[in-house]
Amino acid sequence: MISIKYDLLHMPIELTKTHDHCASGKPRLTVVMLHGIASSSITFRNALRYLEGTQSMADVRFVTFDLLGSGKSYKNNKLKYGYTDQLAALQRSLARLRIDTPLILLGHSMGTFISTRYAATHKKAIHKLILCSPPIYTEADLDNPAFPEAIEGFKKAVSARNSKILKDAAFNNEMKNIVMNRKNYKTLTELTTPAVLIYGDADPYIASQNIPATIKKNPKYLSAIKTVGRHGMSHEKYYKVREILEDELNA
Repeated sequence: MISIKYDLLHMPIELTKTHDHCASGKPRLTVVMLHGIASSSITFRNALRYLEGTQSMADVRFVTFDLLGSGKSYKNNKLKYGYTDQLAALQRSLARLRIDTPLILLGHSMGTFISTRYAATHKKAIHKLILCSPPIYTEADLDNPAFPEAIEGFKKAVSARNSKILKDAAFNNEMKNIVMNRKNYKTLTELTTPAVLIYGDADPYIASQNIPATIKKNPKYLSAIKTVGRHGMSHEKYYKVREILEDELNA
């Protein structure tokens, strides 16, 4: 039994692909969407309906994955569910797509961190990042005595939707190893891949006051769009996503 568990943890794990479609069948651009913590690729269901129903998006290939530990993807309580696991699985999954167009990673919430870290470690592979609702926490935030209370508030909100989530290994490890990772802020400020940060003006989870300062530290590669709304992948956000993709297609 021990050897079986060992083999499972060391096999080449991939993410489960849940959507892969281009309306024209001849993509000029590929967009891979990565969801946030305590969620799955269903996050993008409404966005995909809108984007794939828009004529200007006909030549865009849209792909979604469930991250490790989420949705239909691989789960194992022995995994650390940190960057090492998620990025390795993402790399293998992207290779299977055989992408021959410019590639854009679109992340939501925790998915913005995974997208950003992937771009930072695969500089030539990613054309652009679209980061929706990025929860950017600085060292000062993480060291603030009030910060754990804010995180507990988020956990309670998540637990209200799924009472079992607080005992889930993937959730707890992702919170510790990805969402609260001290290198996230530095990765953004040192990023050399163009990235657009899209966030709602009433989002309680992202420390939106940090976004202007982050842009100021890396204005060559970072820009931001503020919309109305909270944390979810709202229609205000995917309207902006469409505009960004149209600009890319018309460039």
